[in-house]
Amino acid sequence: MNKDIKITTLNKSWTTESGHTFSQVDIAWKSWGTLNENRDNVVLICHALTGHAAANEWFSGLFEEDGILDPEKQFILCINVPGSCYGSTGPTSINPETGKAWQADFPEITIRDIVTFQQLLLDEWNIRGIELALGGSMGGMIALEFTLMDDRVKSAALFVMGKSHSPWAIGISEAQRMAIYADENWKGGFYDPKHPPVKGLAAARAMAMITYRAPGNYEQKFGRGIHPEKNIYQVESYLNYQGQKLTERFEANTYVTLSKAMDSHDVSRGRGSFKEVLENLHKPVLVLGFNSDLLYPIEEQRELADLIPNSQFSELKSVYGHDAFLIEFEKLNAELKSFYKSIK
Repeated sequence: MNKDIKITTLNKSWTTESGHTFSQVDIAWKSWGTLNENRDNVVLICHALTGHAAANEWFSGLFEEDGILDPEKQFILCINVPGSCYGSTGPTSINPETGKAWQADFPEITIRDIVTFQQLLLDEWNIRGIELALGGSMGGMIALEFTLMDDRVKSAALFVMGKSHSPWAIGISEAQRMAIYADENWKGGFYDPKHPPVKGLAAARAMAMITYRAPGNYEQKFGRGIHPEKNIYQVESYLNYQGQKLTERFEANTYVTLSKAMDSHDVSRGRGSFKEVLENLHKPVLVLGFNSDLLYPIEEQRELADLIPNSQFSELKSVYGHDAFLIEFEKLNAELKSFYKSIK
């Protein structure tokens, strides 16, 4: 874990939508800049599925000199989600009732649970205003729910996601979970930490990497090239490498927990129709997508923007598919700066 990430233990209760109450939670976070006297200069960054609180590592282009983030003026904060394996309370944490890791006993959580969890830290610090909440993929889902659930959020920038998790996306997530479940070491999620289900997790990551990019990008990057040493296609070598790489930094129960949380994303759930919910969201919102995204097609972002009265929609071109929000920083910064200028 990044050495600059801090962990705060709060003796505050947190109850999930599934009905489980934690009497104490660990919340991992990282910040840049200084909180102002009014405690309202916060920019809240929400991370994606396998992300963590060190946003400067995966959103690096937004932190550069010409980036939208300015620690001289803003208090930039990224809070690790619950259910993670990067410091916040999750399946690898100790269950106080058993003295062992939660593993598969960790309760199911939702995107809204992630918001209420992160609000514990914001409340502890008496944060009074969040000038911008932003994120992509799962991070965009969290930022959207934050904007709906927390009056402190004044504006939002939502990348590569939609109003709810589509059947297409849920199906892809379930196929990845099935790969984990099929691993002989999975054992219902109560596996020996010395023998984790790395094959299943690696296969899940390989599936994900296909949906994160686009056919044109794979054609450009790999073609039908053969790896000179392994005698397999270059694309096969790439997917094997990406799968193995994730198993060295991530955990199977975390993958299951957070992918299911993403499946829960539906701003209309228990609130009325999508139109009823989103037409009452009058805060300025930037909705941004990429034309080559296969996982959350651009139509989802266009639909979301159409439902939010005070929204701006931007379709960007990229060969990188869904992953473009972690690559096309020059384009992201230009859109964010234009959005910021329009709402100031």
